[in-house]
Amino acid sequence: MSSNNSSSTSNGSSSGARGSYTVTSSGTNSQGNHYCSRDYGSSATNSNSYHYSNSNGSYYYSNPDGSTYYNDGNGGSTYNSGKGK
Repeated sequence: MSSNNSSSTSNGSSSGARGSYTVTSSGTNSQGNHYCSRDYGSSATNSNSYHYSNSNGSYYYSNPDGSTYYNDGNGGSTYNSGKGK
């Protein structure tokens, strides 16, 4: 994730398909890459989940259940269940 962040940030609480969460940070950097970090609380396997999407079409999700998903924007993708082998 690129670290050149703009001042576009927001915090707040919400709920979605994976449960209630608090947005701890979000924004878009000068290259047009977006990120959002969410806190799902102590009951989640990965309580500090996040996702980012890049201007080249690629995106990455680190989910509250411990799984991850990456799409390279060109038809390739990788999913990891987070459950081990």
